[in-house]
Amino acid sequence: KFTAWKNAELPRLEQGESYLLRSVVVGEYNGRFQVQLNKNSSVEKLDEPIGVGGGDFTPAARESEFRNISDLAGGQWATVKGKVVQLWENSHESIGQAGLIGDHTGVVKFTNWASSELPDMEEGKSYMLKNVVVNEWGGKAQIQLNRSSSIEELDEDIEVGSATSTYFGAMVDIQTGSGLIKRCPECKRALVKGACAEHGKVKGEYDLRIKAVLDSGTSTQDALINRELTEELAGISLDAAIAMAADALDPGVVLDKLKHELVGRYYTITGHKLDRYILVDSITPKTSLDREMLDEMLTLNETLTRSEVQ
Repeated sequence: KFTAWKNAELPRLEQGESYLLRSVVVGEYNGRFQVQLNKNSSVEKLDEPIGVGGGDFTPAARESEFRNISDLAGGQWATVKGKVVQLWENSHESIGQAGLIGDHTGVVKFTNWASSELPDMEEGKSYMLKNVVVNEWGGKAQIQLNRSSSIEELDEDIEVGSATSTYFGAMVDIQTGSGLIKRCPECKRALVKGACAEHGKVKGEYDLRIKAVLDSGTSTQDALINRELTEELAGISLDAAIAMAADALDPGVVLDKLKHELVGRYYTITGHKLDRYILVDSITPKTSLDREMLDEMLTLNETLTRSEVQ
């Protein structure tokens, strides 16, 4: 099966004609492979017809090239080695696991589809992932494991290039896209006007998150705070946020509450650095500041800045 999304702005395919499709996204649904064409894809009509065999299509087993995570690019099949640095909560039946895996060159998002029937991975352990599909979202590579993939646990402890970072500062802004949002049930991306950039119009699943900006006085840092930490920090559950938005007929009231409760206060955050964001694993509010704490904040953030330059 193939799907060409309308916003991809690609030429229409005609039944009976043969085409070369480049940079497509390969996924699975109900145990069967399918391809999706998006804005990164291209369609080239072929002069010679391609013969089509009978029966269901099952990709042949293949041995893909080993690549460092920093070298991954959309449209590849690859084999990677890395340590699982974060596992995300998942409630959708089509996804077995999702999270982040990293090596000495960087960190990448992974999705292990439930239909792959592969073993679960554990946070903090290192693995060899063979024959994974690489696609791109927002210009960043991500990998997907399907029934052609395999997982091998490694005895070694792989060093992750994007090490844990700690930052201390005042929360000066909570950005648009925070509060009560909806995510695509397939890929977990946040929906924009009810649509997923990869899967089109879908029935979204509610989630809570904060896209925060912290300021130390000498630098700023963007941070992504997940549902569990948002609930703990703001004292509001996902169900309560949904009810609040329903009563007001406006999901924006949840964002307003978060800004009122959190902006202007000081926090220490810890998590893995991915691009300009820290993916927050822990966040600690600071109820009061003294000179020693301010000196510690400046030293900590200067160290973080130097490590980024290096």
